Amino acid sequence: MKAAFAIPGDIDTLTGGYRYEKRLLEELRAAGRDVAHIELPGSFPDPSAAEMAESVAALTAVPADVPLILDGFLVGALDPAGMAAIRAPIVAMVHHPLALESGLPEARRKYLYDTERANLDHAAHVLVPSPHTAETLQARYGVAAERISIALPGTDRPTQPGAPVVPPLILSVGLHHPRKGHDVLLRALALLTDLDWRAHILGRVHDAASFEMNRSLNVELGLTDRVTVDGELAEERRDALYAQASIFALASEYEGYGMVFAEALVRGLPIVSCRAGAIPDTVPEDAGLLVPVGDSGALATALRRLLAEPGLRDRMAAAAARHGAALPGWTDTARVAGQVLDRVAGQAVSRA
Repeated sequence: MKAAFAIPGDIDTLTGGYRYEKRLLEELRAAGRDVAHIELPGSFPDPSAAEMAESVAALTAVPADVPLILDGFLVGALDPAGMAAIRAPIVAMVHHPLALESGLPEARRKYLYDTERANLDHAAHVLVPSPHTAETLQARYGVAAERISIALPGTDRPTQPGAPVVPPLILSVGLHHPRKGHDVLLRALALLTDLDWRAHILGRVHDAASFEMNRSLNVELGLTDRVTVDGELAEERRDALYAQASIFALASEYEGYGMVFAEALVRGLPIVSCRAGAIPDTVPEDAGLLVPVGDSGALATALRRLLAEPGLRDRMAAAAARHGAALPGWTDTARVAGQVLDRVAGQAVSRA
């Protein structure tokens, strides 16, 4: 069966959303589906007028009988008139509604909300990575429950066995963006200098100012002999750090799912994070400690418990490994998406 998947930018970008969509595309093809990859300008959700016109032209060229998956940046930012002109049945892939991003000016937030809501109305179906995102789209965007399918991200099993180092390594993996709360984690770590530990914070530099602020804060807090603040690392190096770690920590203000939490679980790492977005759904209670958003003191207290109580850390590590073993694989993700493609294709045929 033919289908198309429109994704702006480089599909090899190391973020949760891009990794999800790359693996989904690969698994749909591995299942025998003929899925074309339509690569659009990487400037979304802020394309120029020329890039918007180029994108609309590419999408309106997709035949009316070919289901078309649209990445969330497109769903949130494509001109609604262009969206309405697309003939193909649309499957909207929404990881995290763009209007819910932190730190947006109110005018920008309203524009993205109005655009995304209008575009979701044109979608034949919506794919989301978590029950939380499904609930958000129902409650805040008026998307009917029967138009939403949850395709939980698959989780790859680690290629390197766990080999925790001494002193314990606290690992944090997430974009350098204010929403990820790396500054909150750094301030929490500054409250723990009486204990022996090391930490590594890494992630793609999505916001250069945020990255520089995190590096400067690390110096200001006097943590550079204990804490490394890195940009994006090669997958092999990142996997090696996961293997060396004893604790995973990320102070996110919001997550639509949080694939890095699943990566921590499958590696048997206890998690310290925030009670926000889909995080409580992703991190089981016996495998992690969740604190209020933005509370570096509470984050430090949770980290202190895991550092100072090896028995608790071991129990949570065992629970994390148990839950991680039960997480779905990418074939499961593709199965859900494939069923959606079949459904919208059948609806298109019946309308014709």
